[in-house]
Amino acid sequence: MLRSLRRGVAVAAALVLGAASLAACSEDSPSGTGASVPGVTDTTILVGTHQPLTGRAAAGYSKIASATKAYFEYVNANGGVHGRKIEYKIADDAYDPAKTQQVVRQLVLQDKVFAILNGLGTPTHSGVLDFLTTNKVPDLFVSSGSALFNQPSKYPGTFGFNVDYVTEAKVLANYVKKTFPGRKVCFFGQNDDFGDDAAKGAETVLGPLAVKQNYVPTNANVAPQVGALKAAGCQVNMLATITPFTALTIGTAAKLGYRAQWVGSSVGGDFTGLSALLGKPAPLLLEGYVTSGYLPSPLDDANPWTKLFKDVNQKYNANTTFEVNTLFGMAVGYTFVQALQAAGKDLTREALVSAVEKGGFAGPSLVPMRYGRDDHSGFSGTQISVIKGGRQAFVDTPYVTDTGTGPVEPHAADAAVPPANGIPTA
Repeated sequence: MLRSLRRGVAVAAALVLGAASLAACSEDSPSGTGASVPGVTDTTILVGTHQPLTGRAAAGYSKIASATKAYFEYVNANGGVHGRKIEYKIADDAYDPAKTQQVVRQLVLQDKVFAILNGLGTPTHSGVLDFLTTNKVPDLFVSSGSALFNQPSKYPGTFGFNVDYVTEAKVLANYVKKTFPGRKVCFFGQNDDFGDDAAKGAETVLGPLAVKQNYVPTNANVAPQVGALKAAGCQVNMLATITPFTALTIGTAAKLGYRAQWVGSSVGGDFTGLSALLGKPAPLLLEGYVTSGYLPSPLDDANPWTKLFKDVNQKYNANTTFEVNTLFGMAVGYTFVQALQAAGKDLTREALVSAVEKGGFAGPSLVPMRYGRDDHSGFSGTQISVIKGGRQAFVDTPYVTDTGTGPVEPHAADAAVPPANGIPTA
């Protein structure tokens, strides 16, 4: 009798402990999943990013994450996503690959984020791919157009966002071929996949470029490279440069008395950012500068996406200067909310990745996005813009192409418009 009583007490204790354990798990789990999902509770979703808030690249890109966060705050104020509010933890890596690894490890291992969103930079983010893959952390919408971030078999949870550098360079080179025939075309780019991919795209359309120079983003002296372009008689220079180095290159050329046609990637082609860096001479130095864009112009108040994001910027982002990087950050936020909506209420990392692979996102873009099971790249093309009379404006029509030898073709489909409340639905 006593032995039976003791056995009953032991079983009851085990059941109580088991119930307590399940209750503890449910407090940290989304409803219905039955298992703990890092960064997800019934009321919140914790997401992290690494951004250059300080350092050499901050001048061009420090506004991106705050704009994304502002859009999330707007969504949170309107009920969140499936009843959850998005918390966005922004870590400063100063565009330093070693620091990127440090802060990303902290976000994943200590802060337990659900996903990494829009980590910025080819040299920085490439160093954390294996770590994020090993830990099965969704790595969405990397702020880079490098082909590194479109390897579904090797990095199944990683997705690019920007138009890839090969595609963009093909569109830019197509414009150069039509607009500046017979000119001597040269190239100046960053000494990594950004520069390599852009050069590849340009040469796919134009053939071998006359001269190719590169720079290291930790060395601010580009006079030798610019001097080499001048000495070679380069008339059109295609650039794969981040914003501070675009300004540095054009400013250095002016000091050397070198005038040429500059054609640069959208990565470093924002007129507002370049003007801030170049100062008073900016309108003269940037006149005729050619770049591209795959999102609406921040200067186009008639565009419904620009209007929406300007309103959000005013209410949730301290009405900071609204420029390309501000709009870019909000576009990232909008697309991420679309992905969360599509992933469903029982949110898991696997569901999020699957939702992005299904694609079909319609948002603030001039061209379609490519997302699919076998394609983790972002935008499929871009549109040329030119600075004239102190204003940056689109010309012609958007163009799409592939990363191979396929043609550069106009894209004529109507652009999507935002929902009435500015928040995507499932």
